[in-house]
Parts: sequence; C-alpha cells; structure tokens
Amino acid sequence: MSRFSEQDRERIRSQLVEAGQESFAQFGFERTRISDLTTEAGIGTSTFYQFFDSKEELYVNVLLIERQRLEEKIADAVETGETPRDEVRLFLQTTLEEIQSNPLISALLVDGELRTLQDQLEQLEADGKFADKQPGGPNLPFTERWAELETFRYDDRDLIEQLFISLVFTVRSQNAPVGAESTVDYARVQDALIETVVDGLFDES
Repeated sequence: MSRFSEQDRERIRSQLVEAGQESFAQFGFERTRISDLTTEAGIGTSTFYQFFDSKEELYVNVLLIERQRLEEKIADAVETGETPRDEVRLFLQTTLEEIQSNPLISALLVDGELRTLQDQLEQLEADGKFADKQPGGPNLPFTERWAELETFRYDDRDLIEQLFISLVFTVRSQNAPVGAESTVDYARVQDALIETVVDGLFDES
C-alpha cells in the first residue's frame, strides 16, 4: 500500500513530470536516468514505479503535455490574426519558432519521437491512461475553416495539413552542409519561406 496521501501523490507526480521535461529537453530520452528524476522529486528510485510503469511512460506523458501546450500557443497566436493570411502566417511562425526553441517540440514534430514509442502508447491507451490521445503533430482545427475560403487555393483539408507538416522539416536546413558557407541569417530565410508559402496559399494579391 502506498505511504503517500493523494495530495502527496499529485505533488510527486507533478515533480516527476517537471523533472522529466527538464532532463529530456537537456539530455534526451536515452541519457536521462530514472535516478536523476527521482532525486529531483525527493523520492527513492524504486518509488518511481508507484507513479509510472517505466521511463517510456513518463516520456510519453511529457511529450503529450508539450504537444497540448503547443496547440494552445498556436491557437492563441492564430486568434490574434486580423485576416486569414495573418492567421496562416502566425500559425507558421509560432510552429517553427517553437520547434527551434523547444527541444521537446523538435523531438515530437521533427524527430517523430512519439511514433517511435507507438507500442508503448498503445498499451497506455489500452490501460485507459491516454484516452483520446494520439501520437503525432498538433491538432490543426483551423485548416477546415481555411479550406472553405474562396480565396484559399486548396480545399482538401488533409492536403493542407500535410503541407504544413512537411514545412516543419525545413528547420533542419539550417544545419545542412549544403550552403553552410552562406552568410544569410536563417531567420531571414525562414521569414522569406513563410511569406512565400502564405502568398502561394491565397489567390488574392
């Protein structure tokens, strides 16, 4: 029987998730040790398993939390757009900036970390721990509305979402050996790419 009260369990679980977010972001999944996480939470290593079945389960938790935060941040950014063009621009800017600044978002979207843990996630879903949660990129509720606009070039929501998903991999270009000698700042390249994509998605000038 657990020696922790319900309040203690909630606190320790939150501490483990927070420790996981910091350690996974800094060191990655492989180099993060359970003992490092439990030290941060002030519990013994064996006690970890009262809260998570494995390090993989904690990692999935962390990535899903990060994905939810990304979705909320994108939604807040898009909401400030005055026109559909502004919305798409803000969506792309926010997404690409988060991928560059947050190692966990980069792992989630660019490296496809959740997909590599598909079996683990399916087991967690079977256990009822992650109902209605699916691996992959962020939810894109705006694409259906954009697809219905007369000025939007495409009306296939799946095509639009795949187009946006493919764009996240452009962040890798800043580390590509081809063009490494260029003096052009990557931020300028990204801004130009976003403007080119936005212009291409709308029929209006």
